[in-house]
Amino acid sequence: MMLGLKVAVTSLCALLVGWCVMVLVEPNCLDAEFRHGAVAADTDTCSKIGRDMLQSGGSAVDGAIAALLCTSLLNVQSLSLGGGTVITVMDSSGDVKVINARETTPLNFKPNLLDECPKSFRRMAGTKWIAVPGEIRGYEEAHRRYGKLPWASLFQPTIQLAREGVAIRPIMARYLAMENYINSSEDKALWKFFSDEKGNQLQAGDIVKYEKLADTLEEIAAGGADALYKGRVGEDLIRDIQEEGGTITMEDLHSYQVEVTDPWTISLGDYKMYLPPPPTGGVLLGLVLNILKGYNMTPSALDADQKVLTYHRLAEALKFSTAAKHHVRDMKFTTADLKKLSEDAFADHLRSLISSDHTNKRKFYNISSQLDTVGTTHVSVLAEDGSAASITSTINHIFGSRVYSQRTGILLNNQLADFCHRVREINHADRRDSRMIPVVYPGERPPSLTSPAILKSDWETLVIGASGGSFITGGFASALMNYLWFGKSLPDAIAAPILFVDGRTVIKGEPGFDEDVLQALVAMGHQREEAVRFFNVVNAVSKKNGCICAVSDARKMGQPAGY
Repeated sequence: MMLGLKVAVTSLCALLVGWCVMVLVEPNCLDAEFRHGAVAADTDTCSKIGRDMLQSGGSAVDGAIAALLCTSLLNVQSLSLGGGTVITVMDSSGDVKVINARETTPLNFKPNLLDECPKSFRRMAGTKWIAVPGEIRGYEEAHRRYGKLPWASLFQPTIQLAREGVAIRPIMARYLAMENYINSSEDKALWKFFSDEKGNQLQAGDIVKYEKLADTLEEIAAGGADALYKGRVGEDLIRDIQEEGGTITMEDLHSYQVEVTDPWTISLGDYKMYLPPPPTGGVLLGLVLNILKGYNMTPSALDADQKVLTYHRLAEALKFSTAAKHHVRDMKFTTADLKKLSEDAFADHLRSLISSDHTNKRKFYNISSQLDTVGTTHVSVLAEDGSAASITSTINHIFGSRVYSQRTGILLNNQLADFCHRVREINHADRRDSRMIPVVYPGERPPSLTSPAILKSDWETLVIGASGGSFITGGFASALMNYLWFGKSLPDAIAAPILFVDGRTVIKGEPGFDEDVLQALVAMGHQREEAVRFFNVVNAVSKKNGCICAVSDARKMGQPAGY
């Protein structure tokens, strides 16, 4: 009996010790925070689908792929299997890689295509602007390297949603209602898909079923990416494109390859920031942050006597990044040393050119007017095993090329339009001189502002990225400034109204931005205009002191999910 009592007491003590250790180790997280993993996508439905993958033992990549497949239904104006993606991944050991599955120029693209680039932003629709999609190849490579769950399981929730039907969200409905984004005469197949039996455009809350896309997803789930790049799905897609006058072939799909590289890095105080290399916009975002970090900004930078100077410096840094955009291109097709754009020495030089009391004319920054764009989606994921995925995907402009494949349910990108910035470089030159016509090469990836990033310090992992076309660099930089330097919480840092500098170096304040600051900037010489709409969206997940904070930007009516 004494032996039994000793065993019972020992077991009780062990239980109490275990409970005490658990209490001491378990982080004291806020109600809105999570302890294990989280997903920040553009919608609550897609965030929850990604979270469910994490709870099932999936990696960050598993959760991200599932969330993005879902987004291709709920925000198809921004993302489709006919687009491309850039993925920055950190495995559980802390090693970071970049998977570039951005679209590429087809073998038989129109040689004088850039002669059709507009001088101001407008619809750039049609098959001539379609680049070879890389989205699914990117998912496949990421899953091959980092996935834990079966490939097919990542597709099932979206297949079910596609067959049951989903309600059109207010964000998509807003674009469907705008004739400059989609109209009945020029986008017949797409218009028909988003219309009722009487030909009326669907509105927010209306249910739409993606039956053809569900069939396509099932084939890819069963056969892998080859179902699209070598199989029947690809053949159907090419047939639809060619019937619309396009020149993309099965050879383009067969030859498409994903690039896997090391990230480029910059230092931000105690943080190391991992960014995708060119032709993405990671180098431009890094340039802005490198310029600004030299001012050693603290929360006092937003005090009344410092705030104008702070945003003047931001505007100047954004102008220099706009100028640098001319140089960003696929590194396989240039001999330029793009690495210098990410170095502190170059940022130091540009910072020395920034005056504290005035701005300069556009030619000072070596900028020719550039086209502004909108579009894209981003998802940030942190898994329980410590792995992280920051993924930005796009079909470029809203609804991409507006070319909808009725056989596959895939909406195609208009990514070749991103080469138009090269025309802006030489619009002052004699276009009759063939040496002045910008060259685009088959297989080349267009430049982009996408910058999916991961930041790491001794106490925090921050997975963050932005969407919104031309708004990406400024919106992303503003969120990081607010969070890392100005002491705002992650939700407040992302929600804060931004200062946007467009392709003509004109400043625009998001609704709610400090009007006094805007007026003071005008007094310093900045040209100002009112913006019709702002498209900046930042989604992020942070783990600090054992607690996870996830933020899906309210501008796109997003909600994160975690556990």
